[in-house]
Amino acid sequence: MSGWLVILLMWAVTYPARLLGLSLGRLELPPFWLAFLRFVPVSVFAALIVPDVLGSPEWARRVVGAVVGGALLWRTRSLALGILGGFAAYWAARLAGV
Repeated sequence: MSGWLVILLMWAVTYPARLLGLSLGRLELPPFWLAFLRFVPVSVFAALIVPDVLGSPEWARRVVGAVVGGALLWRTRSLALGILGGFAAYWAARLAGV
């Protein structure tokens, strides 16, 4: 398969999806759908993080880091502080032999 054909097929797949997303910006959605779409990033984030935390052989350390990072993020609303705190808790648990 040639490179140009691959690029053309990738365009044919992605362009209509992006065009649909941009055209939805002009619609006024009912409150139910607005509330539903507000939680999509949270559920996608949880679907990405939970298997990595619980499916690892070092799951105990990762749970400590995730809980501390999540608590810092919830209390301070600072993403950077949540990430740094989660990593610090993970490494502290690792040094402590958890």
